[in-house]
Amino acid sequence: MPIAAPTPDELALLQDEAVRFTRELIRIDTSNFGGNDPATWGNGETEAAEHVVALLREVGLEPTVVESAPGRPSVLVTLPGEDRERGGLILHGHLDVVPARAEDWSVDPFAAEIIDGMIYGRGAVDMKDMVGMILAVARHLARSGQRPPRDLMFAFFADEENASVWGAQWLVENRPELFEGMTEAISEVGGYSITLPEQETGKDVRAYLVQTAEKGLAWGRLRAHGRAGHGSVPNDENAIVRLARAITAIDEHEFPQECIASVRALFDGITEITGTGWDESDIERFLPLTGGARQFVTGTLRDSANLTMLESGYKVNVIPQTAEAGFDCRFLPGHQEQVLALLDELAGEHVEVIVDHVGVSVDSPRESPLVDAMADAIGAEDPGARILPYCLSAGTDNKPLSALGIGGYGFAPLQLPPDLDFAPLFHGVDERVPVDAVRFGARVLLRLVASS
Repeated sequence: MPIAAPTPDELALLQDEAVRFTRELIRIDTSNFGGNDPATWGNGETEAAEHVVALLREVGLEPTVVESAPGRPSVLVTLPGEDRERGGLILHGHLDVVPARAEDWSVDPFAAEIIDGMIYGRGAVDMKDMVGMILAVARHLARSGQRPPRDLMFAFFADEENASVWGAQWLVENRPELFEGMTEAISEVGGYSITLPEQETGKDVRAYLVQTAEKGLAWGRLRAHGRAGHGSVPNDENAIVRLARAITAIDEHEFPQECIASVRALFDGITEITGTGWDESDIERFLPLTGGARQFVTGTLRDSANLTMLESGYKVNVIPQTAEAGFDCRFLPGHQEQVLALLDELAGEHVEVIVDHVGVSVDSPRESPLVDAMADAIGAEDPGARILPYCLSAGTDNKPLSALGIGGYGFAPLQLPPDLDFAPLFHGVDERVPVDAVRFGARVLLRLVASS
């Protein structure tokens, strides 16, 4: 039986808490600078986890805290459902954020100021807004004392911005029993709206993009080998030059376009709403219709490999024998082996391709009772709205959870202004989220867990 609808006072508190928790968490600097050396991690994630634990205990919940390494705690708490035989649902978020250079921002990135109805701060959309919503929903359910239809796990992971190595991935590999009985999960970078002109009515309609798929990722290094020598002597085995050639070859490679099933489903859905058809040979003409999701959508049209870091040499008059460049490779579902083989080929015989981390691609069913429940929850709060599937060019903690057979979706519901260029806010300068969108998202998530 679905749990009872909240009273007006309960609903107001739910929304107020979602906004408050979002701001409180932004003010805790949980910057993740990457790497696997605990000495460089700082205490931000520990402080954030302690704050989450205190908020959960305040309403009578007793979460489990698992620290994979000093400074890398994750927090989990499960609410038993009416039907314990059904597969459980995980609502999860990560507590860490990418760094922000204050001098680049127009505001303090860790002050969580509200300006013109927007919460500014690192993590505003990635993803302390969703964490705030999840906390507000968990607290509401705990206060009401009602049991949801099925088991619900609320999970707050560490280290997602470092490919989940010390967070969700570590838990899946070392504590899989924590997720026993869980079959589905929802998290970030989905459920947000784009605005489309509806052909039938001539009016604008919002479509909410539910992330049903994610590209896979491979992070690693190109290591060029050569002959060390004096800077004044000609050297035709210069490691830096060999690395530069490999970088150029990879950068100039044009990966072929491929519209996978989830991308086609998105484009077909947009066509159904707008009446504007899409042509695979001229996708660029169609992409403006994807609005604030355009960068994410563009990133799912082909595989990619970007060079991100450089390191070589130790003195200006010494030719080094090695040189390295970091790369971030993203591949479409099913393309992992062919893309990594291509990197080896493009790098050449004198450059070693070292893969440090692989995150699998995700492709969950686009039609399911959970997706139907998402549509119902959105429709109840935004009548006439549609939901459409899409593929994310980046990755989430749904990747490691998929190793346990848990189907993952991106559903952090946000009703956004039509002119907000949303995708560039992720990891961007002046990251921000509308206050009203956070309030909307909390209402939608409560509807979802109350009836799904």
